Amino acid sequence: MKKLILAFAAFALASMTAQTIPLGTVIPVVLDSSIDTKSCKPGKMLTAKIAQDVPLDQHNKLKAGTRVVGEVAEVSPASGKTPAMISLRFNRIEDGQAIRITTHLRALASPLKVSGADRLTSGDLDGSPWAQNVLQIGGDVVYREDEKVIRGNEVVGVPVYAGDWGVLAHLAPSIDEKCRGGSNRLQALWVFSHDACGIYGYDAVIAQSGGPGAMGKIVLASKEGNLKIRGGSGMLLRVDSATGHVPPGKSAVK
Repeated sequence: MKKLILAFAAFALASMTAQTIPLGTVIPVVLDSSIDTKSCKPGKMLTAKIAQDVPLDQHNKLKAGTRVVGEVAEVSPASGKTPAMISLRFNRIEDGQAIRITTHLRALASPLKVSGADRLTSGDLDGSPWAQNVLQIGGDVVYREDEKVIRGNEVVGVPVYAGDWGVLAHLAPSIDEKCRGGSNRLQALWVFSHDACGIYGYDAVIAQSGGPGAMGKIVLASKEGNLKIRGGSGMLLRVDSATGHVPPGKSAVK
């Protein structure tokens, strides 16, 4: 009887401390393979890896390297003057058990843009003497020696050093208001700026990104011809719903 009571107490404690993914959490990911409207078919499985540890609370996080899985829903190759379009969604995080998610896409960047932001510079970016400054995708500047992420004269976040480097910053609406902000906590933004929004490095647009009744559907449309989103591209996904928990005191596994 005593063992049963202890087991129940342990279960109750785990239930109270288990952490789901808060709505609005940003998950930075890097695509494992390419998506090409010329050859891709509906139902194709998509995989990506989380690029930077994503804090959930003071005890739990989604660990860099954790796999995020999705699928291609629809594909329309380019035809004549009609540009290509592809619809996809990411619907689960695999951490030993599946955490079901729906997300919308805040930003997408080509591998070239990612590698450019991922490169530490030895020179100064704005006349400051510090080395190892980094220009984020979207315009923020990371001063590593000064431990600040800055846009203009405003400090918007801090750099992190665990695993693959990245930043924690307060998410803000984009200048054109196409992406909403609404984050009062620091978010893992990897190589993106705090107001990064839209597509960087591809001749394409985000035609749809989640929304009521969309069940996480993300639609990308080329501006001309077919569209190839290359493996190594970076994405900022933002969680609209999540079902499942990260075990208390643990991180999602690689």
